[in-house]
Amino acid sequence: MNKLLWRFGLIAGLFLAIFTLYPQFKMWYLRGDDWQGHYAYNDIDEVAYASYVKALIDGRPRRNDPYTGRDDAPGNPQPESLFSIQFASPYLIAIPARIFGIGTPWAMIIAGALAGFFAALAAFWVIGKLTGNSLYAMMGSLVVLAGGALAAGEGAIGEIFDIGQTYPYFPAFRRYVPAMPFPFFLAMIALVWLMVNTEDLRRRIIFGALAAGCFAFTNFSYFYTWTTAVAWLGCLGILWIVARPDGFWKDFKAFIALGAACLASLGGYALLLSNRSHTMDDVQLLVLTRAPDLNRVPEYISFFVLLIIILGIIFKKISLGERETLFALSLALVPLIVFNQQIITGRSLQPIHYQVFIGNYVAALALVVAIGVLLKKTDVFNKTWAKAVITFVALLAVIWGFVECHYTVRVLDEANIARDQGIDVARRLNELAVSNGDTHQTVIMPFEMLEGDDLPTLVPQSVLWARHQHVFAGVTWQENKERYYQYLYFQGVEPESLADSMKTKGDFVSMIALFGWGRHTDRLNSAYKPLTYGEIDAEVRIYGDYIKNFNPRASPATILSYLVVPSDWNPDYTNVDKFYDRQLIERFPVYTLYSVKLKQ
Repeated sequence: MNKLLWRFGLIAGLFLAIFTLYPQFKMWYLRGDDWQGHYAYNDIDEVAYASYVKALIDGRPRRNDPYTGRDDAPGNPQPESLFSIQFASPYLIAIPARIFGIGTPWAMIIAGALAGFFAALAAFWVIGKLTGNSLYAMMGSLVVLAGGALAAGEGAIGEIFDIGQTYPYFPAFRRYVPAMPFPFFLAMIALVWLMVNTEDLRRRIIFGALAAGCFAFTNFSYFYTWTTAVAWLGCLGILWIVARPDGFWKDFKAFIALGAACLASLGGYALLLSNRSHTMDDVQLLVLTRAPDLNRVPEYISFFVLLIIILGIIFKKISLGERETLFALSLALVPLIVFNQQIITGRSLQPIHYQVFIGNYVAALALVVAIGVLLKKTDVFNKTWAKAVITFVALLAVIWGFVECHYTVRVLDEANIARDQGIDVARRLNELAVSNGDTHQTVIMPFEMLEGDDLPTLVPQSVLWARHQHVFAGVTWQENKERYYQYLYFQGVEPESLADSMKTKGDFVSMIALFGWGRHTDRLNSAYKPLTYGEIDAEVRIYGDYIKNFNPRASPATILSYLVVPSDWNPDYTNVDKFYDRQLIERFPVYTLYSVKLKQ
């Protein structure tokens, strides 16, 4: 096999780093000299992950809730959350950031760029090892990673052909998941290949141990990545038993050892999961079903790859007993398994995440590997025309990457500008935290939801309510709803207005806050049921009863200390001033900051 030329991998890595930095370049361009130092997010969920990273950078414990300020402590133990269980990736960011004094915005920027760069190198490594051609591996890496949204049936293609929304941007690189574990997943595939293709026992042990380490990192980073890794390892093991390639028994022993190491990792995961918060179950939208799911773009790609492999075997271009064929076949089967495992388990958990965050990339990788294996067996890689075609496809992949950037990044331009405009008030809140001795339980009420979601990524204080607050373990579902009631009440929202906003204006934020993420769209939940007017009216009556009897002293954890109000708003402060003395701290270009104190 030809030695890999890593300069080709570095080229792919450079382009992926540029793609992952594109939102930041766009923010810098739009803000110019007015840029205040924030990172540009490429997915609205990144604020929750960034908040957790900031908490770790600040030295808070693994089990923390940056939105409510509640931390794990001897006298106040906290349950596990999605974030505390999936701790590997945020610690990989937070520890170096803390050592080198890097703030959360720059930590997120750097983490995204490095994730893109190393994912491209890992994809290059996998494809290069399986096909033996560095130029093709570079092309394949670019095709898989730049075409990930396309392979999911998402992204720019939606707007270009008017068939859907222009979202998401490069889904594998949402920070910090699935961005951080993604290179480890790809590296695991390469290491397993090396493990079964060496005769040296010592090297086999080393490669197996490293593969198990990569699996453990994905296991403690992102559910959809590690379950996909399990599906792939299971497929590969079964195919190995069926095909029995040369050296089968040595490989079989290696697979057994690798499986045992992975099971040990899963044992630790299960232990943490057993101490999870009940709120975690409320937001996961688990559906009990055995219905097959065969209508997704990654599965269409898988069926096409299986056809290629079958035809290759029929025409004797490849053989089922060859290791490259088994790897290509195992990758092709993975999307079909992850989308249909519920036929056996009876449980389906938000399969859209497999479609956009991992299954699409595995399907694209299977396609690239299968074609590459066929080309290697037909010995065309060294022909001039083949090199020209491969180079041309690589160029097309780069062009498509910039197309994805152009169409999908602009969706969040306004939000990113608004977030950066809030940096000055965040700096002032940090100063107040130092001078006033504010604890993490000091409560801010940001009147604008975007600012409320983003502030915990920048300041140590907690917030009254935020759109992503319920995903942490610090609040029960009922407390989250009551916090939202207070948020509406202090803004002067009457029950009739709340009902009308959900019935006629598509107020998805209120739907999420009061009914959960699974009731505003069918995208996350295969058992989706639209809200009825009766459900809305019932919830609004509860809100009306709550605010009639509301007194802040009955809810000590939500007593306010600060208000952050957009300077161009003219809100009704009647309900705030009923209970609090309000004092202006400072007016900023975009926000006004008040301190509030309960009246005697």
